[in-house]
This record gives sequence, structure tokens and C-alpha cells, in this order.
Amino acid sequence: MIPFKTAAYYTLGCKLNFAETSGIAKDLEAFGLARVNFDEVADIYVINTCSVTENANRKCRNIVRKAKKQNPDSKVIVIGCYAQLKPKEIADIEGVNLVLGANEKFNIPRLLEDQDFSLKTVLRDRISEVNTFHLSYSSGDRTRSFLKVQDGCDYFCSFCTIPLARGKSRSARISQVVNQAEELGKMGYKEVVLTGVNTGDFGSGTDENFYKLIQALEHTSVPRYRVSSVEPNLLTNEIIKFMSSSKKFVPHFHIPLQSGSDLLLKSMKRKYDTDYYKSRVLLIKTLMPEASIGIDVIVGYPCETEKKFSSTLEFLKDIEPAYLHVFSYSERLNTAAIRMDGKVSQETKAARSGVLRMLSDKFKRSFYQKNINTYYQVLWEGQNEENLMFGLTENYIKVSRPFDADRINKFESIELKTFNQTEMRFEVLTPQPKKNGLQEIMS
Repeated sequence: MIPFKTAAYYTLGCKLNFAETSGIAKDLEAFGLARVNFDEVADIYVINTCSVTENANRKCRNIVRKAKKQNPDSKVIVIGCYAQLKPKEIADIEGVNLVLGANEKFNIPRLLEDQDFSLKTVLRDRISEVNTFHLSYSSGDRTRSFLKVQDGCDYFCSFCTIPLARGKSRSARISQVVNQAEELGKMGYKEVVLTGVNTGDFGSGTDENFYKLIQALEHTSVPRYRVSSVEPNLLTNEIIKFMSSSKKFVPHFHIPLQSGSDLLLKSMKRKYDTDYYKSRVLLIKTLMPEASIGIDVIVGYPCETEKKFSSTLEFLKDIEPAYLHVFSYSERLNTAAIRMDGKVSQETKAARSGVLRMLSDKFKRSFYQKNINTYYQVLWEGQNEENLMFGLTENYIKVSRPFDADRINKFESIELKTFNQTEMRFEVLTPQPKKNGLQEIMS
């Protein structure tokens, strides 16, 4: 018998973390713990952490303090990548009761039955022993669910601790993913986003792969699929060609680059060079001119000279994506990069980050402008922000209109007309002409 009635959750980091938090919350609900908002009084607070940036590490401390302030008698459980990598550091935070590693975080209901909370406890297996896969999905958003199909990573990029925090690459079976997707469709979700640590590595070590997965999902009842991110070396011609003709998978790609310098890519232990990366972008643009392509870039990696940073700028201008996600390099223990010479100052990192963020705005503005006077299917979301509702097109263009509850979680064919450059979205929507004069709203 669990002696607790309520639980609240706070998630830091990626969409994969959000999917896992939702899965853990469902498990605890099945054991009788009602879910409450994190800013409410709860018996249990579960904090799912990230370790990609130093800011995420520091934020964990602040969230713990917030939880204990709301209920000093509560029990605080910290899980996630930070918990696997630095359990003692977390255990030293005042207010933390239980620290759980990558395996143990999925056993919280059982641990709550047996745990002596008068003692601060760390439960964490060696990452080499983490080999099970837990299928999970995010809930709460009425329109879109993030479905975890893969976990772990066998790539040891010189700047990254994810393999140390998540373990080896492992996946669900295609049949499991298809069954879960069908369930999500029955629950009313109109868009499912496939997510993982290295999503394109789905099926590694088995007779299945990512290409077979998306082929199988094409025949499910879910109206729309989006892929969160795929490494360029895993984005094969057959995957790109399949998505170009798919009726379910949208023309939106997120492809990590990290640097436009081949010397830095080699130092980072990335599995491609700029020529191969460019070939992926060109094939996508040839087959899907309307496609949105997002790119991850790191600034301030060791030995990133002005010349090498300029190479990144020129490469990005050459391939012209739709937007960038810019990250400043931060040192991580137990990585190869931390031992490298050629450190880049924080001031230089900040300056280069600013340059790339301005370039990203330019790319996004140009991409949006190219889509003026085109028709797309917008899936309307449920948030009401100052009497506006928002939605995304297939190719990840943000659109707004006056709030109308009847349109939530429905597709509407609209023409992109007026582009608000300040808010970076389209605002004035013209319904696609129909013979009967009615706008097209599809449930």
C-alpha cells in the first residue's frame, strides 16, 4: 500500500523526457496517486532532469527548492540523465529524498511501497547494465503526442555524455510501435511525433530498422506523423524518397549538423562530412521543395577558430535551412572534448551564438515568405493565448487565428496570406475555396 495520494511532475530537456515523464505519471496513477500541477501541494514531486547544458543542471536545484517550499513534508524524487551521470551531486542537494538512475526510474511505484524516506537514497545501476526498453508517450496536449520509439546511443561524439546517461541503442519492436500508435489514434491524437535519443538508429542489432518502421506506420489510422530528429548518416535515400510520397509523414526534417567545418566534424567524431550532409539537404529540396529543414549547430567547440566558424556560416548560407537550433559548447566530464586544447572564451561563444541566431531568423523569415499564397493543412491546438489559437502546417509553419473551440484538434485547409514578421507567424487565414462556399474543417 503506497502511503501517498498525490504526485506532481517537472520535466527538463528533450521531448523524450516528456514522453517518459508521462509514462511514469500513468504508472503512478494506476497505483492511486492523483496527478496535480507542479505549483500545487503534492505528496511526491518527480523531477526528470537533463544534462545537455549546464543551465539544465543548475535549474534542477531551483526546482527542488520550489517543491520543498510548496510542501516541506513532500518527498522529492530526481530522475533522468543528470541523475544517472551525477547521482551524488544531486543527493547533496538539500530536499532531495531519492535519486534514481536510468533503469530504476521506471520502478517508482514499487519503490514507493518499500522505500524508507527517512534515509536519502541513491539507486543507480552501471550504464552498461541498462539494456531494457520502455515504450512511452506524452499526454496532456489534445492534438499531438510524442511517441518514444528508441532509446540510448552507440555514438560517442566527443562533446556528448548521452551514451553515458542513456546506455546502448535499443528500441521497441515495430509491432509494439504500431499498436501504440493505433491506441493514440483512438485516443483522439491527430499527430504523432516519433522521438528517441538517436531515432534513426531504430532497430539497431535486430532485423528491423527505421525505414521499415515508417513503412508500417503509413498504414495506421493516425492522420499525421512527424519525425523529431534523424542523424544525417542514417537519413538514407530510401527514407527521404518514401517521405516525399507519404500521405502520413510530413515534409519536416530536423537534421543535426553541429559544424560546417570538416576538421571540427572529424574532431567531434561525427559520422559524416559536409559533402554528405549537403547531399541529404539537396535530395530533400529536390523531392520536397516545400519541406522545412531544421539544423542543430554548436558554437565554441575547442579549436573553433574564426576561420572554422566562418566555414560554418558559409555552409549554412549555401544549404539555406528553414531554421537553426543554436547551442554553446559546454564542457562535460568523461568526454574527449574536455581534454582538448583551443578553448573558446565565453564572450566569443556568446558573440557567435548571436550571429547564428540572427541568421536563423533570416532563414525562417525567408522560408515563410516563400510559402505566401500557398495552401496547407493546419492542425489547430487548444491553447487560448489572448483570444488567439495556433496551429502548425505540415511543413512546420506557425499559423494563428481568433480562438474558436470548435476548431481544436481539427485540420483546416487554409491559404497563407499575411505574414507577421515580428511574431514570425501567419495571421490572416483564407479558407480554401470550396464549391459550396464552405471552408474545409476536417475532424
